[in-house]
Amino acid sequence: MSRRSGILEFAVLGLLRESPMHGYELRKRLNTSLGVFRAFSYGTLYPCLKMLVANGWLIEEPGNNPEDALAAPLAGRRAKIVYRLTAEGKEHFEDLLSQTGPDAYEDEHFAARFAFFGQTSRDVRMRVLEGRRSRLEERLEKMRASLARTRERLDDYTLELQRHGMESVEREVRWLNELIESERAGRDLKGSASGGSAQQNTNGAPGVLPRPGDTPGTDTPGDTTP
Repeated sequence: MSRRSGILEFAVLGLLRESPMHGYELRKRLNTSLGVFRAFSYGTLYPCLKMLVANGWLIEEPGNNPEDALAAPLAGRRAKIVYRLTAEGKEHFEDLLSQTGPDAYEDEHFAARFAFFGQTSRDVRMRVLEGRRSRLEERLEKMRASLARTRERLDDYTLELQRHGMESVEREVRWLNELIESERAGRDLKGSASGGSAQQNTNGAPGVLPRPGDTPGTDTPGDTTP
């Protein structure tokens, strides 16, 4: 399984743990609540759902909306299928939540993991946050070294872009420091880090997480880190 499909599997199981949904509603939640999935299509989502059903982690049920049931035969369409998490699926998702390997620190996977921090134990949250911070500090050190080597050869605009990228990483490191300090102090971030899967991002926009191209703590799109 590719890393990207693994992130989608994780997010689908996490959303369905909250409540059963049909495919359209699930894709909408992936796009709006978890910004990292805005580029996903039905052609990507439905094979994932079929795989999860085949593994016994989801079951398919007919939709219980009376309007859907009446409209589908008249329009020549099948009734909407609702996907529900099984007991095995819940157990599998909880196992995924407990994992804190290097993939959890990468840009897209970290955003998806952060979305479900409200369902994650404090010690796991700490390991993920500290791992993410270490990864970004390594990235920042490499960026500074690269800039020092190439500064004289860069034009003003390229140099400014490099500085912008460094500032973006520095801002996220500061954001992570604040989160880690709160976790160590035993404080929950109500409506943010620990309030549930549809989180408020650091720009203050509810339900949208940091994603590649956005920077926590700023209102400026197009930054180089989530």
